[in-house]
Amino acid sequence: MVARRLRASLRGWGGVGTMVLACVLAVLFALSLPLARASRDGSTGTGGPGLTEATQARSEDCGGHPERMSLPPSAADGGPKVQEIKRRGYLSVGVDQNSYRWGYRDPSTPGGDPEGFDIDLAREIARRILGSPDAVRFHAIPTNQRIPAVRSGQVDMVVRTMTITCDRLDEVRFSDPYFVTGQQVLAPKSSRITGYDTSLAGKRICSAAGSTAAARLAGDRKSGRLPASTDISTTVPNQLDCLVKLQLGEVDAVVTDGALAASQAAQDPTVELKGKPFTTEYYGVAMNKEAKDLVQRVNQVLVDYLATGWGASYTKWLSPTLGPDAAASRPPSS
Repeated sequence: MVARRLRASLRGWGGVGTMVLACVLAVLFALSLPLARASRDGSTGTGGPGLTEATQARSEDCGGHPERMSLPPSAADGGPKVQEIKRRGYLSVGVDQNSYRWGYRDPSTPGGDPEGFDIDLAREIARRILGSPDAVRFHAIPTNQRIPAVRSGQVDMVVRTMTITCDRLDEVRFSDPYFVTGQQVLAPKSSRITGYDTSLAGKRICSAAGSTAAARLAGDRKSGRLPASTDISTTVPNQLDCLVKLQLGEVDAVVTDGALAASQAAQDPTVELKGKPFTTEYYGVAMNKEAKDLVQRVNQVLVDYLATGWGASYTKWLSPTLGPDAAASRPPSS
């Protein structure tokens, strides 16, 4: 059976770091590796429709609800992509290595395996398809390389706090949602920034390249919702790099998913979330557009996981930063 060791060196953030340590980690990161819901007819989807007939809407057909555009769940293992994975004997998954409590490496954990909420889900998918949660190989993927990694076949899937969007449906397929969040502002406690509002005028904002936050900032400044004087030019490969820049005083605030921002605030007691979430977003597992059978198989895993292991994983990893009530973060079934 495939060992749990990473094929590449994963480095993470474990605990509250000082500014100096954060800078060192940022350098190390740069050197690293490259809701489920029932099926549309109301059944659990264990049988599933013909895989060759399954389709997924493109962005122009999205209707503003990309989270509803996935394929029906199916427990069938006979599709070409699932069979390829079974012959190989392991699942190849792109993950984060520096998102505290989502996908990171805790230096105090023996063996150096990645851990977190996303890692739990990846292991559950491996367990359901291959019979073991250890039958998975993790690859550290920067935010802006998530889609290229899937499209090139470098990984079978990306489980990395990736928001389902209409535009991304043109490039990859998504599973049904496995988490609900929204964009928020992270800034020093001493800052006069009050949220995603006019208090950002003249401020320097950091976001991750290729993220929904970066796209939202650009769109809102163009439309006038964001003050024209807001500097949104600072983008980074990995979200944690924004926290480092905030600590160094190179930017005034960070815009990212509230779930990630809460984890970053847990790492640094001098920063806090400012204002309420100003979007509603859904995380999904990203896969190649040709892997229709794998998308349906993952959706069936999510049907069962949301009913069983999802809550325990939330309690273990996310309740310390998001609170014990998981209702707002659990995707609705439909």
